Amino acid sequence: MTQKHRHEQTPQSVLEHKSQPLAHKHIYYQRLATTGGYALLIILIMLGLGAGGYHWLGRLTWVDAIYNAALILSGMGPVDILPNTAAKLFASAYAIVSGIVFIALIGLFLTPVFHRIMHRLHFEK
Repeated sequence: MTQKHRHEQTPQSVLEHKSQPLAHKHIYYQRLATTGGYALLIILIMLGLGAGGYHWLGRLTWVDAIYNAALILSGMGPVDILPNTAAKLFASAYAIVSGIVFIALIGLFLTPVFHRIMHRLHFEK
């Protein structure tokens, strides 16, 4: 087996090193689609967890539960008054976790954008 150069792209390295040429636009768009897909998957999982909690703990209908979970997840805030302590504690924890997830998803989705900008600024021809 031959030893790979340390900056050679491998399946584990998603982004090219600054010593490598800038990736083609189709690779960049593929990276955006991939990170967007991961972000969408995480949003759907969080929305499902939130809707389940509001439905079972908050005794809301599924439509109202999804509505409340979506508003919390997007940072807008709750709509319905919750009937018991367990539902209120769930809503508090869900709001905190949702805020952290929202910020993390922005970072995840924008990683290819910032990498391309930084790569373009530092790439020497």
